[in-house]
Amino acid sequence: MSVRKPLAALVLAGCGLSACTPSPPAHPDDLCSIFREKRGWYHAALRQEKKWNVPFSVPMSIMYQESGYHSNLHTKRTYILWFIPWGYVTTAYGYPQAKTDVWRDYERANDTSASRESFADSLDFINWYITTTKKQTRVPVTDGMRQYLAYHEGWGGYRRRSYRSKPWLMTVARKVGARANVYAAQYTQCEKALRDHGFWSWLF
Repeated sequence: MSVRKPLAALVLAGCGLSACTPSPPAHPDDLCSIFREKRGWYHAALRQEKKWNVPFSVPMSIMYQESGYHSNLHTKRTYILWFIPWGYVTTAYGYPQAKTDVWRDYERANDTSASRESFADSLDFINWYITTTKKQTRVPVTDGMRQYLAYHEGWGGYRRRSYRSKPWLMTVARKVGARANVYAAQYTQCEKALRDHGFWSWLF
């Protein structure tokens, strides 16, 4: 009798579902450290900057604010009788904390099937949202603070200036804008070192 187990079963037995979830970067405040640790993210960011013409410092800053680079993050749970878990406050999920309806709009607009647990897909979503924000509100793609306000409030909310009644949100948005500027400055210091030096750099 064969004792060979399916590969999926071996993987699950070896690490468990939680352990197999990609870990966030060790130093999320340092873009150079992020890209040195996660080379796949670096290449995805380069490709998408070329595709969308959006500096990746802005979507990366938004992603950091939304999920802390956690791939399977949910919003807070709701409860029945204060102790029985029953769903979540919103459908926001994954790296971009995108709600299901907006995520489906993105998939339809780009004729794609994507995952909010994929870094590349999530970065693509945020870039799509940023460029759509520019079309609808004329906010420059380089303006991390106002782009975040539109990302958080939605395009309609941004046009209504709903953020004016939320001083806490203005504080967070300024933080996102400042981080985008810091990320951009950091990248100028490591851009040359991060460049590919042969085939193996795509793997590590």
